[in-house]
Amino acid sequence: MSACVEIVIEDDRWEAFGLEAAARRAFRVTLAHLGLDPALFQAVVMGCDDARIAALNGTFRDKAKPTNVLSWPSEERGSEYAGEAPDLPETGTADDPAPLGDIAIAWETCAREAAEQGKSADDHVTHLLIHAVLHLLGYDHVDDEDAELMEATERQVLATLGIADPYETAPEGAE
Repeated sequence: MSACVEIVIEDDRWEAFGLEAAARRAFRVTLAHLGLDPALFQAVVMGCDDARIAALNGTFRDKAKPTNVLSWPSEERGSEYAGEAPDLPETGTADDPAPLGDIAIAWETCAREAAEQGKSADDHVTHLLIHAVLHLLGYDHVDDEDAELMEATERQVLATLGIADPYETAPEGAE
């Protein structure tokens, strides 16, 4: 069950971080959680900086500002019904894995968010990569029902890795 993830490093800090291992792990556990063989699918993950992701965000989303992660599914896979899981993609083969799409993740925004949220960079980046892989599979968070489904799926996948619920908020008055 090898993960077919191509890594493009545009910011050397991602190399030192270990983006390749993190991306392969996120891809593998997310697909396996959904009953898909990761060896039969392919994705590209680019580790970049805030300037690069801001340019991409401007080009593709008309929001010329940095964001943590962006994803470009190879095709539309979302369900037509709010809150319903998307159809699973057609599988490829070990020799010709089916493309799911591309992901870009920004160093500065991820590091800042992890620090602000009191999370390890590894846990935060893993969550964002799982989130992006789910987008490639047709999950979204545009409306409340879809957001609930996507976040529940993220929590389940993260739990298999022993990573705490990223959406859990501390009780009022707790620090």
